[in-house]
Amino acid sequence: MKVAVFSTKPYDEAHLRSFNADPGHELTFFEPRLNARTAPLAAGHEVVCCFVNDILDADTLRILAQEGVRLVAMRCAGFNNVDLGTAAEVGIEIVRVPEYSPHAVAEHAVALILDLNRNIHRAYNRVREHDYSLNGLLGFDLHGKTVGVVGTGKIGATFARLMIGFGCRVLAYDPRINPEIEAMGGHYVELEALWAEADVISLHCPLMESTHHIVDAQAISKMKRGVMLINTSRGALVDTRAVIEGLKQGEIGYLGLDVYEEEADLFFEDFSNQVLQDDVFARLLTFPNVIITGHQAFFTREALDAIARVTLANISAFERDDAAGRYTVTL
Repeated sequence: MKVAVFSTKPYDEAHLRSFNADPGHELTFFEPRLNARTAPLAAGHEVVCCFVNDILDADTLRILAQEGVRLVAMRCAGFNNVDLGTAAEVGIEIVRVPEYSPHAVAEHAVALILDLNRNIHRAYNRVREHDYSLNGLLGFDLHGKTVGVVGTGKIGATFARLMIGFGCRVLAYDPRINPEIEAMGGHYVELEALWAEADVISLHCPLMESTHHIVDAQAISKMKRGVMLINTSRGALVDTRAVIEGLKQGEIGYLGLDVYEEEADLFFEDFSNQVLQDDVFARLLTFPNVIITGHQAFFTREALDAIARVTLANISAFERDDAAGRYTVTL
């Protein structure tokens, strides 16, 4: 099938080409993000392959349908950026990669915790300036601390297991109970109890209407003073302005983000020679107890291999089903 791949970086092209078995699909790589303005680039392709910051709203999907696109293959787990109603209306099927490497994201969340706690980033900069003082670098033992895990799918469960390995008490919240959590020694509680008892809170849930700004001013007011908050899932789980106020007031003691609710205009690009236009993001960068990475939690060799393999397998399955007169959706 002819596939237009949007938001392409060199590593995307390398991995997709590597797993595109002969004879494979005809892949055309485009660096721009997909939106209504760039959608005409998909003309002549039956499939578009998209990532987290591509915009598949009603206008974009209608243009894609007019250009002959019949499948959107998301090379990620999330699909909150896809207007599913319009996709069904115009006859475009949607597939995704439900999982790639839960270890990649869970381990990155742990890395943020360890860095924030032991001030690794600050110590690194001090040593480079030949400043070997320890003032301001005091951390705490993770062992014995209570860690709250919001969302206990594969990534959340993997993260919980790592925290139990550190000797932490794990509290979990999820509308769907994962038996693995209690089997490994964790305990499910209501969200109110998790906010109140956790020393560290890590978000591992999808972005939906019910989880949008799940961490807002009201939630922060119920957390332990000085709590550590980690988000490696979706930026809009967190009300950024409320978090900034929480940092200013000392209600939040540590913040680790790999995602940001307005990241589409920032992440995955090099703006080092430009003036930062996002005042909210700029304010976050001023806090010494905040670490932000640019949506790289997924970025391991194993995860990229899995993303490429599953994405191409989804396209091949659609091609087979199409030839047989049936369709399979893997959302």
